[in-house]
Amino acid sequence: MDVLIVGSGAREHALAWRLSKSSRVGRLWLAPGNFGTSTLATNLPVNAEDLDGITHSAQSLNVGLVVVGPEVPLAAGLADRLGVLGIPVFGPSKEAARIESSKRFALELMREAGVPCPEFQVFRDPDKAVAYLSANPGPIVAKADGLAAGKGVMVCANAVEATAAVRSCMNDRVFGDAGATVVLEELLTGPEVSVFAFTDGVSVAPLVAACDYKRLEDGGHGPNTGGMGSFSPPKFWNPGLSEEVERTVIRPVLTALANQGSPYRGVLYTGLMLTADGPKVLEFNCRLGDPEAQVILPRLASDPLDLMLACANGTLDQVEVRWDFRAYVGVVMASGGYPGPYKTGHEITGLDDDGIKHDADTMVFHAGTGAGGGAVTAGGRVLTVVGGGESILEARERAYRRLSRISFDGAQWRKDIADQTSGVETIKRPTRWQGQTTAAD
Repeated sequence: MDVLIVGSGAREHALAWRLSKSSRVGRLWLAPGNFGTSTLATNLPVNAEDLDGITHSAQSLNVGLVVVGPEVPLAAGLADRLGVLGIPVFGPSKEAARIESSKRFALELMREAGVPCPEFQVFRDPDKAVAYLSANPGPIVAKADGLAAGKGVMVCANAVEATAAVRSCMNDRVFGDAGATVVLEELLTGPEVSVFAFTDGVSVAPLVAACDYKRLEDGGHGPNTGGMGSFSPPKFWNPGLSEEVERTVIRPVLTALANQGSPYRGVLYTGLMLTADGPKVLEFNCRLGDPEAQVILPRLASDPLDLMLACANGTLDQVEVRWDFRAYVGVVMASGGYPGPYKTGHEITGLDDDGIKHDADTMVFHAGTGAGGGAVTAGGRVLTVVGGGESILEARERAYRRLSRISFDGAQWRKDIADQTSGVETIKRPTRWQGQTTAAD
């Protein structure tokens, strides 16, 4: 079966790599892909947000499955358009994708379904939001309601910071229309974990978990980014916690969406905070995370095409889904200046002859790369270097050893990804909002 993957980042490269290992996959196409994906598949000159172009490509290529990586085309209704044409899609409908595209929708859905989440208030009037903050000085979390490229969440220590965040969103529109409505939430504390549920809307595959690192600098310092690294599995993830999350979060949410006439098909990403009162939901995403996908997909021991088709077609109960117990650690190499302004076009050295290597021990997934006589930088997050092993320590050593052989001008990366001596990043106190508004790649 021929497959079209939508997207251009390291997540989509990891999807292409994993699907390429299926004996049931024929030709692979990516729209638009990157330098690394061109070694596994055919890149198409079609932007991931060009719904007309994606739809036309899927029809003309007669693909049997479309796998959607990023959230924007899903929130715009790509799955609905392809569904009308009878083309299976791994990804939810526009209505179901509201679980990510509207934080208000997700919180209200959880409140109605009895899913543990922060206390919250929704505001469409900035003056009313500021008045609320005067009576509730925080610490508090301010969130732009809509999609803001991962930059719409601001942890505020007090009412002054929260007021500045509200004004930036609602008055200055630093996030565009995404900030027209603002959600104010209580600040939760504890370790964070990303949980992924592959589902056809009724059945749920065994959950798989990863931890990621959002801050640019070691120790959880610096501005927020789209993610600087990840690892899987977390040492605290166990069958009991998995069962609790499925019972208290995943199944109630899927039931609520189905009852609204919007069954969720694809992979549901749940960002959890493990609080003293138990797991609580920070956010939902309607797709695989990045960089989590780069450490999750290597652990998939079942055929990826079987799994994704079953999610799309409503037959997940007929597929056995297994996860490898090996550990994987991914470290992101980013351009100098990221997540602020950065330069591109720098030559990347230290890659293998064909620009990529994948084996049981190390993998290099491309994100912001392009061609220029070889691989060159073309984005903020450039590569995710992944190591695998029998333990997190072994996987971490292999990832950093592989990374040490790769270089480009201005390259930056965190040195503490999966450092088990420091543990998972934990929000122990409010982190001052730094006013960063540059969209993460």
